[in-house]
Amino acid sequence: MEGRLENRCRTLMDKREYKECESILREAMAKNPHSAIPHNLMGILMEREKNHVLAMKHFRAAYELDPAYVPARVNMDRYGTLEPTGRYAYTEEDCPVQEDPRFTLVYDEHHVGRLLRR
Repeated sequence: MEGRLENRCRTLMDKREYKECESILREAMAKNPHSAIPHNLMGILMEREKNHVLAMKHFRAAYELDPAYVPARVNMDRYGTLEPTGRYAYTEEDCPVQEDPRFTLVYDEHHVGRLLRR
């Protein structure tokens, strides 16, 4: 099976091949201990296996490793409630872009963005 880790895991999870997916993710975590991606995917796997507590731990680990990694934040928001809603965010393409008309994004000379109230 070739392709990005996210696509491989999505395919395996859709086929309910959870053990194989978990094995691939554990290997990815060992090879890339500072990557948020395998933790986010493990969170999705745990959520699909109805292990909500462990899923949230992996989503939080992904977020701590890379706070700019949007799928981890989206999954924490979606599944960190009593009534989870929405689809799993495997990649950034799965994350909705929401613009708030009350704010505008402005970058300074160091290319750091901040929100300003309109």
